[in-house]
Amino acid sequence: MKITIDGREYEAQKGNSILQVCRILDIDIPTLCYDERLEPHSACRLCLVEVEGMKNLVTSCSTKIRDNMIIHTNSSKVVEARKDVLNLLISNHPMECLNCEKSGACKLQDYAYEYGLVDGEYSGDKRKANIDNSNHFYSYDPKKCILCGLCVRVCNELQCTNAIGFENRGFDTIVATPFNEGLENSTCVSCGNCVSICPVGALTPKPLEKYRHWETKKVRTTCSYCGVGCQLDLIVKDNKVLGAQPAIGGPNEGLLCVKGKFAYKFINHKDRLKTPLIKKDGKFVQATWDEAYRLIRNKTKKIKNESGPDAFAGLTSARCTNEENYLFQKFFRAVIGTNNVDHCARL
Repeated sequence: MKITIDGREYEAQKGNSILQVCRILDIDIPTLCYDERLEPHSACRLCLVEVEGMKNLVTSCSTKIRDNMIIHTNSSKVVEARKDVLNLLISNHPMECLNCEKSGACKLQDYAYEYGLVDGEYSGDKRKANIDNSNHFYSYDPKKCILCGLCVRVCNELQCTNAIGFENRGFDTIVATPFNEGLENSTCVSCGNCVSICPVGALTPKPLEKYRHWETKKVRTTCSYCGVGCQLDLIVKDNKVLGAQPAIGGPNEGLLCVKGKFAYKFINHKDRLKTPLIKKDGKFVQATWDEAYRLIRNKTKKIKNESGPDAFAGLTSARCTNEENYLFQKFFRAVIGTNNVDHCARL
């Protein structure tokens, strides 16, 4: 289809929304409730655009393109409408950016800066619901919640746990466990996918120590807890891992289990082995990988020549990747020549 966006003509795929086309073309449209893995929800109203021939502005996330459509993503009418939406949001939002854990990684903060909003112009009481610290791994602050619905929809549609939903109506709406059943009776598995998707400081992990996001770097890696191979970004400051964020892509597509999301503390443990150890004179001493591999190779050859391949047995781990486990059993069967291979998942 031929469409015109901000005065330039493009060809676009039928069936795509305006937002999808703009993202392909690197045309920036702000969103707070959109996630490419979910059906458009149009809750935040921040992705408004102007379409010639239509009386009202439309949400770009839920409006499909049509042939010869003429779209304006940055007209004065659009900019003013987005400012009004942000104005309403921050009028009910505590302006605690100096002390908020999400500062530097908050989409609401970024958009307020982009559109030049310092404080909300609409008067009225701020939301007064109490912070919920009942979960071991994260906290929920209803006062900072913008009711975008991402956490509820990820829990229900992607994680398929249905552990949380909206409670009450209107100004008193909060995200809660259904029917106030409490954490001990909830279906919540503490996966933290609601925390990962939250665009503001409403859902935040309980960190090992305080940090600012601009002080950190992200290191892409593979989760070490099972063979699925989930991709995640470790949040690192001063060579210390302080958090984990699921990566879009790979087998997990932006989701993690409770271990992948929160069980990273072993990385920083003082007793963690950082080099191979070789026993010399009855004591383990640090060695290089070359030394360790040389010792393994020499011992393997010696034992195989003296006692045969069935003198060996291999025990591998569920915390290795699927590929590593395949190589391990192949090494024992094809190189050493024994079928004595087992796996810790059977124990």
